[in-house]
Amino acid sequence: MKFKYEIEGGNFSKAGNASSAVKKMLKQLNVPPSIIKRLVVALYEGEVNVVAHAWNGAIQVDIEPHRIFVTIQDEGPGISDIDQAMQEGFSTASQAVREMGFGAGMGLPNMKKNADELNISSEVGKGTKVEITTFLKQ
Repeated sequence: MKFKYEIEGGNFSKAGNASSAVKKMLKQLNVPPSIIKRLVVALYEGEVNVVAHAWNGAIQVDIEPHRIFVTIQDEGPGISDIDQAMQEGFSTASQAVREMGFGAGMGLPNMKKNADELNISSEVGKGTKVEITTFLKQ
């Protein structure tokens, strides 16, 4: 099964909508709650990163018998130093984003903690692609 969700950069009123839809779908498919929780945390962090940093983006969720594979692709400023961005507390969020309670620098580290596999590629001035794999095991 494949599902795709469009994400609008800067629209915090819709941040989390895709994550919520995926959570609901996974519950209907009887995916174990512990797997749902981990995947949705990683997905939500990625979704908020698109909203906070990019102009637009999309999330694709591929559900296979042995794994769930998520791709988050955005058009935005990109990440100049992925290793630095993976450090807890590092953030390039604007002051306005921080005042809304986002941009604490935990997004990418939380994604890594909750994914079985995490791959990030980025091109400055073009955007970022994040791939999250969660294996369907308890």
